[in-house]
Amino acid sequence: MIGIPSDTQTKEKIKVLVVEDEYILAINLQESLESLGYVVLDIADSAEGAIAKATELRPNLVLMDIRLRGEMDGIQAAEQIWNNLQIPVIYVTGHSDQSTVERATLTSPFGYILKPIKEQELYVAIQTALNRYDREQFLSSVLREMGDGVIVVDTELDVKYINPIAEALTGWRWNEAKDKMLTEVIQLIDEQTQLSVENPILAALEQETIVHLASGVLLVAKDGTVTPVTDSATPLRNNSGVITGAVLVFRDDTQRRLIEERNLAAERARQLEIQVAELQRLNQLKEDFLATTSHEMRTPLSNIKMTISVLENILEQLGVLNLKALSPSESVARYLAILRDQCERELDLVDNLLHMRMIDANVYPLELTSIQLQNWLPHVAEYFQERAQARQQSFQVNVSPNLPPLVSDLASLTEIVSELLNNACKYTPPDGQITVDVQVIDTAKSLINEDTESGILAELQVPYFQITISNSGAIIPKQEQSRIFEAFYRIPQSDRWQQSGTGLGLALVKKLVEYLQGTIKVISSQGWTRFTVQLPLSL
Repeated sequence: MIGIPSDTQTKEKIKVLVVEDEYILAINLQESLESLGYVVLDIADSAEGAIAKATELRPNLVLMDIRLRGEMDGIQAAEQIWNNLQIPVIYVTGHSDQSTVERATLTSPFGYILKPIKEQELYVAIQTALNRYDREQFLSSVLREMGDGVIVVDTELDVKYINPIAEALTGWRWNEAKDKMLTEVIQLIDEQTQLSVENPILAALEQETIVHLASGVLLVAKDGTVTPVTDSATPLRNNSGVITGAVLVFRDDTQRRLIEERNLAAERARQLEIQVAELQRLNQLKEDFLATTSHEMRTPLSNIKMTISVLENILEQLGVLNLKALSPSESVARYLAILRDQCERELDLVDNLLHMRMIDANVYPLELTSIQLQNWLPHVAEYFQERAQARQQSFQVNVSPNLPPLVSDLASLTEIVSELLNNACKYTPPDGQITVDVQVIDTAKSLINEDTESGILAELQVPYFQITISNSGAIIPKQEQSRIFEAFYRIPQSDRWQQSGTGLGLALVKKLVEYLQGTIKVISSQGWTRFTVQLPLSL
C-alpha cells in the first residue's frame, strides 16, 4: 500500500460504514480505510442490513456495493439512507454498464469507485465526497435557517428543494412536495379579485431574469389558509450559462403590512391632529371675531337706544309729541318708534350671538334659584296674552297649583319661554288658539356603568317638568322640522320680511334647553304645532 497524506490528525475522525457482500473484499476495504486514518464502524452484507446499521450507527459516510444479496440492491439502499438520514453514499462496484450508472446517478451519489479499488482513488473519492457534502450541508443550513421560504424547481417546474419556512407557509412537507409540479405546491391568488395569479417563476424562466411578485397577492396553503406574501423568482444557470431551473424566494408579508397599516394610521392620526388644531384655531378666530364684533356693535346700538329715549323725553317736555293728529309731530313719533324697533332688533341679534358663543364656550353664567312655575309662568305670559287679544287670538295657560318648585336659571328659562310664546303669537292667524301646559312627568333615564359589558346598569323613572307651548293654524312642513333649530335658518315658505326675526331665536332656545340639561322637540301636524320642553326638577 502506498502512503497518502490524510487527515489522521483531525480532531474528529471520519466514521465509515462498509456495505459489501463479499467478505474478502470487505476486509481489504476495511484495512485500506483504516490505513488512511478512517474509522470503520461496521460491515454490512445486504441492503436491509446497511439501512439498519446506518440508522443505528450514523456514520459520516457509506461505501455501498451496488450488487447485494436479497431483494434490494445497493442503489435502493443508498436512496433510502440519503432520503431518511442525509448520509452521503459512494458506490463501490465492478459494474460500469450504462444502465447501472444511470440508475445510480438518479440517486445523486457522492462518488463512484470501480473495483479493483486503489487506495489513492479511494482517498480522493472520500475527501471529494466529504468536501461536497460539507458545502451542500452548509448551503442547505443557510437555506433552512433563512427567514424566507425557498423553493427550487427544474426547467420542467418539478420541485427539487423546499426549505422549512416554505414548508410552513405552503403546508407541504419536503418528502410530499419533491418532484411535484410547482403549480400544485404553490397557489397564488389576487387579494381583491380572488383569481389565480401566475407564479413569477414562469416569467423568470421565460424572460431569463429576476421577476418580482406584484403587491396584494395571497398564498393558498395546502389546508386552504391564506397568507399575504411578497416574493421574487430567479433563474438558475450552470457553469456554461445554461438555465437549469429557478428559485422562488418568498416571505409572509403580514407583519410588514401591519407595520405599514400602523404607520398609515399614525400618519392619518397626525393629519387629523393637524386638521383638528386648524379647526380649533379657526373656531377661536371665529369666536374672537364674534366677541369683538358683538361688543363693538352692542356699544353704539346701546348708545343709539339711549339717545332715542332722551330725544323722546326732550320732545315730550317741549310738547312736540302732544300736537293734534295729522300734524308733522305724528311723523316724528312714528320715526322714533321705527328707530327704537330697529335698534332693539339689532340689539337682540347681538345678544343672541353673544349668548350662543358663551354657551358653546361653556362659560354662560347660571344663577340657580327655586322657581314656582304656577306663579311665575302666568306673569311671563301676561304680555303675550295682551298681544294675542289684540290679534283676536285665544290664549290659555294651564298650570297645576300643586307643582313642586323648579331649581334652574330664571333668566334662561324666561328666554326660552318668551321666544316660544313670541313665535306662537307671531305665526298664529287671527281666531287661532295658543295654549301653554305645564306638568310633571316621569321619564326613563339610563344609569351608565363603565365596568359592565353592556354599559347600562339600570333604567330609572326620573321626574321632569314638561312645558308644552302649542298654537293652531300654522304648520311646519315635515322636511323642515329637523332644521328649524339651525342658526339663521328660516322656513322657505314663511314671509321673512313680514315676520321680523334674526333666525337665531330657536337655535338659542335649543342651546339654552340643553345647557339646562333638558330636551326640546317639535311636532307639527293636523293643524297644530307643539314645542315640548322637558327640564329636570333640579340641575
